[in-house]
Amino acid sequence: MIAVEGLKKSFSRLEVLKNVSCGFEAGGVVSILGPNASGKTTLIKSILGMVIPDSGNILFKGRPVLNTFDYKSYIGYMPQIGHYPDNMQIGQLFKMVVDIRQQEASDTDLLKTFRLESMYQKTMRTLSGGTLQKVSAALAFMFSPDVLILDEPSAGLDPLAAEALKEKILAERAKGKLVLVTSHILSEADEISDHILYLFEGRIEFYKTLPDLKAETGEQKLSRALTRLLSTTPC
Repeated sequence: MIAVEGLKKSFSRLEVLKNVSCGFEAGGVVSILGPNASGKTTLIKSILGMVIPDSGNILFKGRPVLNTFDYKSYIGYMPQIGHYPDNMQIGQLFKMVVDIRQQEASDTDLLKTFRLESMYQKTMRTLSGGTLQKVSAALAFMFSPDVLILDEPSAGLDPLAAEALKEKILAERAKGKLVLVTSHILSEADEISDHILYLFEGRIEFYKTLPDLKAETGEQKLSRALTRLLSTTPC
């Protein structure tokens, strides 16, 4: 569904992505892991068209995405930190997005789960960080996209909300959706992932199925499997 070919990106003298190539297919959850400044967010923002790579190609359903916009209607994006107009009410924000997309909301599960409809009159500047995350999550899933790109989705969520979001991710995977998730929470990645893509200093250290990763290392937990594999892999 998505192919990344020889992607390179630098910010001034800092090389953030160094010839990254990989592919993502429908019907699975890919957790993109790695330490801070490894290139995770730059990779997903390049796929979204929010960052323009210096070289390389990104294909969506076989077509290059550079200088195009139509493919974005198939993607739902949840940023790590959502930035919204301070004085806009929650209800106004959802109406604005519906107007921009020119389509009706077809998935209101998270609106109901997070009880956001009861808070429609609240302005964005009055919301806690966790509630802002809930708004971002509801927006990402709202139009039943084929692809979901979630950047640190559980950051700031309370345990019950994080569990509800995890269940929603798994439900969308069961429908054949592609879900790309960046996360620092390895226990969460362990529960939802089909594949693990590990970035280090702008390069892919490995891209494996979760069962293969565990079988290769002889470990049952992702955290221990990563520790064992990375301790024997020269970086």
